[in-house]
Amino acid sequence: MQSRGSSQRLTGSPTRSRISSLMLAMFATMASIYVAGRLWQDAENRVFMIKELDKRTDQGHSAISVDDTLKIIACREQEKKLSAIEMELAAAKKEGFVSKFSIGNDVNGKKKKLLAVIGISTQFGRRRNRNAIRKAWMPTGAALKKLENEKGIVPRFVIGKSANRGDSLDRDIDAENRQTNDFIILGDHVEAPEEISKKIKLFFAYAAETWEAEFYVKVNDDVYVKIDGLAAVLSANLDKPRIYIGCMKSGEVFSEPGNKWYEPDWWKFGDGKSYFRHASGEIFAISQELAQFVSINRSILRTFAHDDISAGSWFIGLDVTHVDEAKLCCSSWSAGAVCAAV
Repeated sequence: MQSRGSSQRLTGSPTRSRISSLMLAMFATMASIYVAGRLWQDAENRVFMIKELDKRTDQGHSAISVDDTLKIIACREQEKKLSAIEMELAAAKKEGFVSKFSIGNDVNGKKKKLLAVIGISTQFGRRRNRNAIRKAWMPTGAALKKLENEKGIVPRFVIGKSANRGDSLDRDIDAENRQTNDFIILGDHVEAPEEISKKIKLFFAYAAETWEAEFYVKVNDDVYVKIDGLAAVLSANLDKPRIYIGCMKSGEVFSEPGNKWYEPDWWKFGDGKSYFRHASGEIFAISQELAQFVSINRSILRTFAHDDISAGSWFIGLDVTHVDEAKLCCSSWSAGAVCAAV
């Protein structure tokens, strides 16, 4: 006569045996799939290598080296990765993801390049100047967007940050920008009169990286511009590569520290103390290639005391077309003038 415990042990043994058999079968199946996959992959690589060997044999090569074998396998892996990336890109396009330059696309979905990005150099405490510009020639609100979409022109005020980050000067600009949304605020630049040349360099770099345009234009905040006239001047020069347009001038280099136009690096301009040919700083334009050049080389481009001299110096050693455009001489309104300084 068997005890109750003995009966339970005898009853449980077949159950555990069935479970063990099931687990073993599962592991065997998984192992078979893994091995089959590896064999398939190895077979595929062998076929590819055999084809390569046949090609080399036809070309007079007797064997394929270990290095070549590794290169072939690596190339196949790169092809697979490239195919995967292309599939992801196609899926992203299907979902509606677009590049940062998608603004202004035409009806066929092709990227449309802007005509110009205009940077209006301004400073703290000059809101009156900015408001005058907004009333005179730079639209606001929906009209600002319309100017971009219809004429391909993006005007923005350009300013840096206060030396005392976050103070009332910065807060006032932030509040104004929330109302108008027409600023480029250069977070890495400290706003100061002696740093204007660096600000212009950073503007060109920022604009070239943010918008794709034919031209990038620098304007002072005491200059009034005829947008249509400026657009006509720029459009007339679209066929010229690496172009630098402005009211070209030269002039004396001042070495006396008390002079308003004092140049600390006056000695670099030779015994004659005369500047090279450059565009007047009230307004000038550079083409996309030149803006990209400034963007790429911003860390090593020299700046002088004045922003127009600095910009001119960046293009001295390049194959650049200088266009002396009288319509961009802004001393006063004249027939056919595009701008006027006040």
